[in-house]
Amino acid sequence: MSAKGSVLKRVRQAAKSRNKNRHYKSILSTTIKRVMNVDNKKDAQSELSKAQKVIDKVAAKGVIHKKKAANKKSSISKHLNRLN
Repeated sequence: MSAKGSVLKRVRQAAKSRNKNRHYKSILSTTIKRVMNVDNKKDAQSELSKAQKVIDKVAAKGVIHKKKAANKKSSISKHLNRLN
């Protein structure tokens, strides 16, 4: 890698965006795990709305693709529909 100014700037930018993306993906996975571990349907509904909000925010920021966000929301909904 050359030590030119523009290359060094891209390295700094990549590190910054990597840290932001890791943060948002961590929040996303934690929220999804929380929804998947709920046992009763009543609590699951409130967790579902929180999870969908987080998924939409992460997709809007460009951390994940909007179709991946739709797939995540769909899989969470499927899981909740299987609960009693």
